[in-house]
Amino acid sequence: MLPAHRLSHLKPSPIRILSEGASPSAIPLGLGEPTWDLPHAAQKALHETRGPCPYGPNFGLPELRDAVARFHGAHRDEVLITCGSEGGIFSLFLAFLNPGDEVLVPDPYFPAYTSLALLAEAIPVTYALDKEDRFRLKAGPLLAALETHPKVKAVVVNAPSNPTGAATSAEDLRCIAEACEARGVMLVSDEVYRDLHYGVRPPSLRDVSNYGLILSSVSKAWGGAGLRVGWIVGDPQWLGPARTVHGYAVTGAAHPAQRAALALIEDSESIFISARKEIRARWEALAAALKSHLGHDAEPPDGAFYHFIALPDSALADPMAFCLGLRDEGGVVLVPGSTFGPGGAAHARLSFAAFPHQITEGVKRMAPFWNSK
Repeated sequence: MLPAHRLSHLKPSPIRILSEGASPSAIPLGLGEPTWDLPHAAQKALHETRGPCPYGPNFGLPELRDAVARFHGAHRDEVLITCGSEGGIFSLFLAFLNPGDEVLVPDPYFPAYTSLALLAEAIPVTYALDKEDRFRLKAGPLLAALETHPKVKAVVVNAPSNPTGAATSAEDLRCIAEACEARGVMLVSDEVYRDLHYGVRPPSLRDVSNYGLILSSVSKAWGGAGLRVGWIVGDPQWLGPARTVHGYAVTGAAHPAQRAALALIEDSESIFISARKEIRARWEALAAALKSHLGHDAEPPDGAFYHFIALPDSALADPMAFCLGLRDEGGVVLVPGSTFGPGGAAHARLSFAAFPHQITEGVKRMAPFWNSK
């Protein structure tokens, strides 16, 4: 039996292929997952789990929905708990996109945006991020794409971005929200990295508009990637159909994981202080190593733990082959920027979520590949 035609455009994630095929001794600068300990609040909640382990309601535990609502300045009925933020975007796309509908996504983009659009039999259309301004999101290219693609039914923005770490301004976000609202287009703002910043918290869609939907999760700033708990915040009219899809797909996020997520959100202030210290230490290790081994002067991203590094000329003809060689011969896992769309083809994503000593060693191992002619 052949797979369904909806899978004809989908392949396993290159991010996973590069990471899971690496030697145990390779330096892991590929996956975007925190390497610091799961905060004590979540550990305690998991340890104290007692009695039955029920499914829980499809919308998520009421206490967790209340906590997420308070965090975003929303109401409980504006919150749907999902299996990670990808569970949220999967549910929204399957609930609202018909075959042939178009979805605007940034370029470079997180690969799940295009893959899940294709799974919904929609057509992903890219809009350019500002390469001259460190790939920051600007309203102009997105609004131009809206004008030239009348079949657009959904728009995704992601700031701070995976893979670039670049954010946007409140004014650009406001312009985008107004344009989407005027057209009745679903606007989804992926804000999972917003609280992993370097001194200035990037704006949220909810700061500038009541329109659209926010995606987030405890995976990054709260350090709970393996809990697989995320959420959508927005108009209940959007959440109802998404809840139907999510409920049939997975029933709901695991009950103990939701309890742990609740404990994390209730302890957000202290957890964020600690998480920002962790990423600052990792950034400082990366910046020092880049200067020492590659002669690069680097600025921290607006948020997240990604450095979008320009590839050497020798890599441009086949970035994936270059990264496979770097992995297998140099012992360092990086992800080619082409994985994230044509706009990233001359770059690679370096995740500095690894331990500082790994980052230092990883850049040292990278140097011969960058410095060779």
